[in-house]
Amino acid sequence: MATTRSAKKRHRQSLARRARNRIVRGRVRSAVKNVTAAIEQKGDAAEALRGAQKLLDKAAARGVIHRNNASRKASRLARRIHKESAAKKG
Repeated sequence: MATTRSAKKRHRQSLARRARNRIVRGRVRSAVKNVTAAIEQKGDAAEALRGAQKLLDKAAARGVIHRNNASRKASRLARRIHKESAAKKG
């Protein structure tokens, strides 16, 4: 356990950041799952993707996830939606 006052404060700060980051990461995961569910249920996947992209970008801006990670997730979801809509038409 931390001994000095500054180390104790840093520990408190890290716990607070961890709690905040966990909330943001959980929201991102839920949004991604919602997009996947919308794709599988033939729902409004494009609308779900817009919400997920917004959350991914916010998480990346805050440093919760890496910006390339956010970009990759959004790209893969968009590709799946495009693939499903092309299969529906063709």
